Amino acid sequence: MAVRILRKFQDDVLRNKAKPVKKIDKHITKLLDDMVDTMYEHKGVGLAAPQVGILKRLVVVDVGGCLLKLINPRIVEARGEDVDVEGCLSFPGVFGEVKRPEKVVVEALDPKGKRIKVGGEGLLARALCHEIDHLDGIVFIDKVIRFTDED
Repeated sequence: MAVRILRKFQDDVLRNKAKPVKKIDKHITKLLDDMVDTMYEHKGVGLAAPQVGILKRLVVVDVGGCLLKLINPRIVEARGEDVDVEGCLSFPGVFGEVKRPEKVVVEALDPKGKRIKVGGEGLLARALCHEIDHLDGIVFIDKVIRFTDED
């Protein structure tokens, strides 16, 4: 496993749509492991493959010790509304209020290829939405209601 280079706001890769993963092999599982190392190294709660320069539909999220490695994730249910401050590893030092669903259900494949559903609320819902947005070339500043000084 290794820490990968984070792509920052000026990198065009962050604005491109990621491609679905068609085959889960050792390269995909290693990339997921590297993404976890990179997320932890930079003290994040989530990371999408485009943030390390790979246009594949992969995200990792760890909110409160519950590590998720998701392949081809998609939001299948969203309820409620929550406005809170977000930041992003690709936008260091930038924070803003973003409206997100309060609760979401995400369908994805796990690293063994098993179809799973993940339900989340609060910070987990926010992190899942934020990372899945990255897969579609959407960055959090596109959704900022008001920029702030705090994280």
